[in-house]
Amino acid sequence: MRRNRWMSVLASALLMIASGFAADLKDQMAYCSYVMEQAEAQRDLLRTPIAAAGMTQPETGLPLQLVGGASLGLSDLRKAGLTMDAARKNCELYKATTGAQQDIQYALASLEKEALRNRLVLIEQALTSLDALMEKTSKMVEAQNATRLMLFTLQTTKIKLDADRADTQLKIAALYTPPLSDKPLKDLVAEKQTGEANEQKALDKLSRQNNWDVALSVGVHQQVNPVAYGAQPYGAVSINYNLASRAINKHLDHAVDAYNEWKSVQEGDVVRNMEVLRQQLVESVSAQEAKLKSMQEESKQIERNLQLMGNPDTSAAFDFHNQLTAAQLLLQIETGDAGFRIDRVREYLAKNY
Repeated sequence: MRRNRWMSVLASALLMIASGFAADLKDQMAYCSYVMEQAEAQRDLLRTPIAAAGMTQPETGLPLQLVGGASLGLSDLRKAGLTMDAARKNCELYKATTGAQQDIQYALASLEKEALRNRLVLIEQALTSLDALMEKTSKMVEAQNATRLMLFTLQTTKIKLDADRADTQLKIAALYTPPLSDKPLKDLVAEKQTGEANEQKALDKLSRQNNWDVALSVGVHQQVNPVAYGAQPYGAVSINYNLASRAINKHLDHAVDAYNEWKSVQEGDVVRNMEVLRQQLVESVSAQEAKLKSMQEESKQIERNLQLMGNPDTSAAFDFHNQLTAAQLLLQIETGDAGFRIDRVREYLAKNY
């Protein structure tokens, strides 16, 4: 029965992990699909020749002409490829950003969930020891070597442990933690920063293409009135160059550097949030260490009292021994919980920073 229950819990946990992972992939795929479709539309627009038709009168007194043809710029052809490259870089950046954001957002919840699961183990161990002590006390009550008040004291401790277990289980159930990456957080943030730099460089290259163009135009013209026989072909090559190209390129390079600097200090960006998370974890370790030190002193005092008592040989001594043991079990849960949290956070900091 217990095995079936644990198998059901494990299956539910695996289903939640798979669902969270699938949802994350769906989000990334949907965004990338949107970006790539937009880029492909722009690519097709840029690399397709522009058709033109109209009527013109070259000079006053000359007959009207019908003109039809097409033109294509080499700069537009170059932009078509750069547009697709920028879209791919944008997609990669989105994936890196959302991955890092998710790990930062749920880091504390994930650590808390681990600590709560460890606390459940500590509570179960304490309940096992308490049940053995209650069984021993119950036998003494039956033999009239102990009072029911002594047993009630232990039952009160058991009620506290049961309530603690239920509260811990509720806290675990209330915490949502999607599957997180196995990569260190510093690597995820570095990938995100690299993605930003690559995207900005791709956009920089795309913007530079506006500085020049070589356009080829071809077509035919036909005299309208009087009608001339035979259409006359024409062709033209035009070259455009922006005289401010050097200054423009310099500003574009500075813009890339300024963007990177802005992202490193922007509130809400993963770089800033990573540092905020580190400060929170360091402060939590400090608080847990102070708590652990205080409880360890109390545990030592209880242990000294138990050693001084030795084997209780009177009803009063046995009662006092039970009270000390019950208090010791409660303290073991708290010290074990604090110790686990300290070790786990230190391990997380060492891996991710």
